[in-house]
Amino acid sequence: MNGFTAVYVPVGVPTFHLESAREQFERSVAMLRAAEPSVVCPEDMLLSLDALRAYLEGLQPDLVIFQNLTFANAAYMSELLRRTNCPVLLWTLREPVIDGGRLRLNSLTGAYSAANAMRAFGRERFAYCFGAPEEEPVVRCIKANLAAAQLKKSMRSLKLSAVGHTPQGFGFGRALDSELMSVFGVELEAIEARELIDRAKSYTDEDCADYLRRTAEATTGLDKTPTRNQLDHARLFKAYSDYVRENGIGALASRCWPDFFTAFGTPVCTVLSLLNDLGVAAACEADIYGALSMWLGMQLSGEPVFFGDPVSLDEGENTVTFWHCGAAACSLARRDTGAEVGVHPNRKIGPAMNFGCEAFPEATIFRIGREPDGSFRFFLAEGEALDKPRQFIGTSIVVKTDAACRELVEQSVKAGFEPHFVVIKGRHAAALRALADMFGFAVCAF
Repeated sequence: MNGFTAVYVPVGVPTFHLESAREQFERSVAMLRAAEPSVVCPEDMLLSLDALRAYLEGLQPDLVIFQNLTFANAAYMSELLRRTNCPVLLWTLREPVIDGGRLRLNSLTGAYSAANAMRAFGRERFAYCFGAPEEEPVVRCIKANLAAAQLKKSMRSLKLSAVGHTPQGFGFGRALDSELMSVFGVELEAIEARELIDRAKSYTDEDCADYLRRTAEATTGLDKTPTRNQLDHARLFKAYSDYVRENGIGALASRCWPDFFTAFGTPVCTVLSLLNDLGVAAACEADIYGALSMWLGMQLSGEPVFFGDPVSLDEGENTVTFWHCGAAACSLARRDTGAEVGVHPNRKIGPAMNFGCEAFPEATIFRIGREPDGSFRFFLAEGEALDKPRQFIGTSIVVKTDAACRELVEQSVKAGFEPHFVVIKGRHAAALRALADMFGFAVCAF
């Protein structure tokens, strides 16, 4: 986690059973460093306010893991809140021995004092976990919050580009630069689609030969696309690649229809597919919050994600099919077919991707949703991507959801969610839920 600082703050007072507290401290440090080697830990327990102040001096944490080794009054949390302004995970230890004798730690009462102080400071949104260091729910919670805090920090370095405007009726994908910056810390820049089209038109075939070769290597069946469209695709690929590189773009939301068919004669679908494989989250139909959803999924999984519409459900299999015109990353394609090239399903012009996605045993469905009042919410569901061939012309993925698929669809439609979702490899709902809590967003989970 380059540039990310998580700080472990284990507090207590010396009037409790310090042998038990020290054992919990050492086990906690070992678990935390196994989860994230860079986590900052004190050399010893923090058993006074002076020790806490000395430890915090000069630290600028992105996440604090605040643990009551023993009971400690609200002054400890108050001192932390006075010095920091970052997400806090409050961790209560399980009482190690219940034998009718001495209360060894009384960590839980300390947690109530700390939480009450947080509320008094207006910091009601904090994460909480209860249990011993090796308990699996505790480990999962800490890993989820580490991942979420890292994402929150990383977003402040993200530059997202809007390439053109959303088509009429697709206003759900629009975003204000001030809103993205103030809420997420993301920088938004804009460029007209025609500027990249004009740049593409200025290149010679020789300028773009390497881009055409790279496309041919990543796909199958490109040779069936008319030569003119192959060459024009390579021009677009170079135009987008140069723009992304020159401007430090980490994600983009690109207008696609009708401009690239009417003004250029070749779709941008395969360009977006290849950008996703290069690590640039690239959404079509100029969906800015869709692109940001993709970027978050890619950061969590380390791989491209699928971006598309829910178009079909099968109650018998308990599946939802997600589909889009043909911009899925080539690396998501089934191994038996490879990343096949076809034509756009409506305009019948290529190259556009045309394949079913490979199966993977764990999947997360995700979307950043924006409410009419300007607030945000997260859609979250988990399941399994099944071994299914292409369902329709374009690219598709079939997800067997943990929740009842019909209920998921009916409730998300009635809730008014946007029609674009991302499908991420792996189970990442816990980290995304933690991120929503850090932002103060509502979560619609299935």
